[in-house]
Amino acid sequence: MGTFARALEDFFTHRGLALPTDQAERLAAGRRKHRIDAVPEPLRPAVAAFDASRMRAQDRARRAGTRPRSNQTLETALSILRDLARFLTEQRGKDDWALADVQDVEAFLATLPKARKRRLVVLRQFFRFARSKHIVLIDPTRTLIVKEQNGFRGRTLTIDQQRELFRRWSTDDQVHPHEALLGMLALLHGASSTEVRMLQITDIDAAAQTVRLGKRPHPVPMDPASWTVLQRCLAHREAWPTANPHVMVTKGTKAGRSPASTAYLSHVLDDCGYPPRMIRSTRLLDLVNTIDPKLVAAAFGMDPQATLIYLADRVDEGRMEGGEERGVHHH
Repeated sequence: MGTFARALEDFFTHRGLALPTDQAERLAAGRRKHRIDAVPEPLRPAVAAFDASRMRAQDRARRAGTRPRSNQTLETALSILRDLARFLTEQRGKDDWALADVQDVEAFLATLPKARKRRLVVLRQFFRFARSKHIVLIDPTRTLIVKEQNGFRGRTLTIDQQRELFRRWSTDDQVHPHEALLGMLALLHGASSTEVRMLQITDIDAAAQTVRLGKRPHPVPMDPASWTVLQRCLAHREAWPTANPHVMVTKGTKAGRSPASTAYLSHVLDDCGYPPRMIRSTRLLDLVNTIDPKLVAAAFGMDPQATLIYLADRVDEGRMEGGEERGVHHH
């Protein structure tokens, strides 16, 4: 479906003149089928059955109003199972799930050590399903543990880098408003790319100078620098005649109502030289080590466990910049 067709669909569905097409679902189904078809034939039926059960669960969650698994989560799981199936047939000479043992799974996980945690979660789900359907007698993942420490291993910005970025986004008018907005919200408010991407005009309270970000339970008060950057972004948006409800509107989304693409967001900060995650991690690391991690989790709408990995006693020596002056927000 092209941009024009999407814009028409948005127009008609928003005004209640048509029902949305299932374009996105059809594309997702195609991507899942592509992954299942790539599983070696003897191992394929079990993966297809697992996918079907996940789709039923997704459908149930939608009807119950709980959070369904995203298409990306479902597709990633199938990619992992496809890779394991190929590994079993090509490297271990096994063409039956029932023959897979703990050594096979351990050897597979060792091929990508950094992805061990995520892959093991998926494999446990699959083998639990396979055992319930009597495809395997014994779950080979049962005794496996995630060997990695839960400590934060990402890179963070030094104080000087933070100051340099703060100056860039608050004083340089040559910087694109989208870069300044994503950067500033990540640097000062620990905002994720998704939170900024989904931010809508109706989330902004001009009188209180607050914005609603993602799943955070309370509106986030904007400091003067962030508020100025947000106004620049809104002025940039005003230059286009658009009915798109989002703050960040691009050439591709100005005619419709959908948010900017994740691909667009992933490149917004290219010019500043630092990825969004690194900037956000710097802020979270700082907050968690100066405030109670549970309070940070509550304020950010995060799982309490998710903030614990940023605690200093789990972070490598030298990762934390001199404790006496952390974060541009003091300057």
